[in-house]
Amino acid sequence: MKIILFLALIVSSYGYAQSGHDHASESSPKDNQHSDMHGHGSGHHGMGNKDGMMMHGGHHQLDSATLKHFFEPLPASIIDEKKNAALIALGKKLYLDPRLSINDTISCNSCHQLNNFGVDSQPTSPGHDGTRGGRNSPTTFNAALHIAQFWDGRAKDVEEQALGPILNPIEMGMPSKEAVVNKLKRIDEYKVLFADAFKDEKDPIQYKNIGKAIGAFERTLLTPSRFDDYLRGDEKALNDTEKRGLTKFVHMGCANCHNGVAIGGNSFKKIGLVESYETKDLGRYEVTSLEIDKKVFKVPSLRNITQTGPYFHDGSVATLEQAIEEMAEHQLGREVGPGFINDVKAFLGALTSKSR
Repeated sequence: MKIILFLALIVSSYGYAQSGHDHASESSPKDNQHSDMHGHGSGHHGMGNKDGMMMHGGHHQLDSATLKHFFEPLPASIIDEKKNAALIALGKKLYLDPRLSINDTISCNSCHQLNNFGVDSQPTSPGHDGTRGGRNSPTTFNAALHIAQFWDGRAKDVEEQALGPILNPIEMGMPSKEAVVNKLKRIDEYKVLFADAFKDEKDPIQYKNIGKAIGAFERTLLTPSRFDDYLRGDEKALNDTEKRGLTKFVHMGCANCHNGVAIGGNSFKKIGLVESYETKDLGRYEVTSLEIDKKVFKVPSLRNITQTGPYFHDGSVATLEQAIEEMAEHQLGREVGPGFINDVKAFLGALTSKSR
């Protein structure tokens, strides 16, 4: 079954790559040494084709049915912010507080900075004593929409994820749940904030409630973009280059993995699906111990991706251009040139938050 699904993915991706005549010159199979040309179509303005595409401004534009098949806009909210105001306020306070670490130096915000699209822009992040972890710190923005948390999916939601780094010896370094709770109980401000957020609990300062509060705050970190406006029918939300990049993104097969409301974050895939990718990190295998999960990681969301480098689970790729090129090679077995890369990068720029 795995082989059948694998072949189906390759055939599907190849078919997408060949479906637009302006795109054929943008990429080639790995064993094809054709030069990269930046073609923009043959100028059949306003004409449709059998693939359900429309020629627009000299290039293919995806129709609404194709867009809805792959993508959906962000919801206005995924938490009742009025009803949960006290819980969210507590969560934000905890998210920003370095006192959750053993030496009062590291907060959630240290690695997932609210003023930097939820990341720290480093390949891997330093912990309480300067020791760096082995994986890149992913953004917390829109993370609550993901299928699971962490690169290997070991936490089911943001509430569970928030508790992990606090006790991690490399990250925040607290020795036990009890030590965290006792530390917070000595802070008068938290006595009030927890009591307000958990009114029905006699002893509200509990370790599990730290995760509930931080998770509630993270559920507010949604970042609507111009692409959401486009998905809702605003044709002018994207320019022609961004629309061309979107079409190439789908034609190439990128949207087979990067789809849905978060444009990723909803599945697990092996890195190096077609062409091997060198990494010592065994990924999800460390969680499941299943051979099939070796080098399997959660597909990252592409929202705000132009702002959240460096890229990949190990933070080894410095630029988005290189990330696009390597993903085409390792996941799809395709070579892409500057035309494809520049157009897709332009589309990815339309996924950046409008308000940050």
